[in-house]
Amino acid sequence: MRVFLFILANNVIPISVLIILGYFMGKKFQLNIFTLTKLNFYIFVPSFTFVNLYTTKIPFEMIKVAVAAISILLINLGISQILSKVRGYDEGFKNAFANSLMFYNCGNIGVPLITLVFSSNPFIINGEKPYLDVALTTQVMILVVQNITTNTFGFINAGRANANWRESFLKILRMPTIYAVPLAFILKAVPYDITQIPLWPAVKYASNALVPIALITLGVQLTRTAIEVKDREVYLSSFIRLFGGPVFAIILIYFLKIHGVSAQVLMISAALPTAVNSALIAVEYDNHPDFASQAVMTSTILSSITLVFIIYIARILFPVL
Repeated sequence: MRVFLFILANNVIPISVLIILGYFMGKKFQLNIFTLTKLNFYIFVPSFTFVNLYTTKIPFEMIKVAVAAISILLINLGISQILSKVRGYDEGFKNAFANSLMFYNCGNIGVPLITLVFSSNPFIINGEKPYLDVALTTQVMILVVQNITTNTFGFINAGRANANWRESFLKILRMPTIYAVPLAFILKAVPYDITQIPLWPAVKYASNALVPIALITLGVQLTRTAIEVKDREVYLSSFIRLFGGPVFAIILIYFLKIHGVSAQVLMISAALPTAVNSALIAVEYDNHPDFASQAVMTSTILSSITLVFIIYIARILFPVL
């Protein structure tokens, strides 16, 4: 019950408030959605990616976690391709549907959720939280995989219906995030702490701005979205995202022989709702933005219930005590 109340009070309600705020701001002031998405992709997303990569220690054993995260993404891609053929989706909707399955909200929901799970009983021993560092490192590794793939393959996938491969590829090369990743690893190898330079606070401020601005942007997009509560494709996407993800994770965890804390984090993370960035990409490319926005909203609301059960099952399947 405590986990359920935490998810509701600390994730669903704050997220909903910011989305609602964006909705009413968009209604009143006619905010430009394309300006907001460009702020996200050219400033806030690369800053967030760079700060998380640079400040997080990534041990070698986390390679298994990265392999699992990539494999879950590819499995979801395969599932989306099969369903697209069975249900007769056009090229644009097929790609929007795939993005809604592959990319999940492992940042602004995943990180605080994992922090709570491994900061509470039964993971407190003699007043200490011995499993929290491993849990957060695992979650950040998943976050890195998601950020890289969302801002590369996610863009290619969304643009395939309305642009050729060359145009999509050139657009990706203009995205700062793909340069933020190697830059962070290069600077980690340099024997100098760049958090001490005057530029660092600005990058950190931009990183912290990603979550609220992305959610407000989603709210603005919803002013242009025809809400369809009977859209079966939205519910199909949410079902696979929230239930299929953890099932695929369990299979990969056993196959890769991942144990304990990292196994739990992988399973919980795979059950997170569709990423806000998938909706922003859909807006950027005008690729079924209504569906993408509704997939984010629906899966986020439903996850407040489903995650409680996933966390409970993860503790049973992959005990650490």
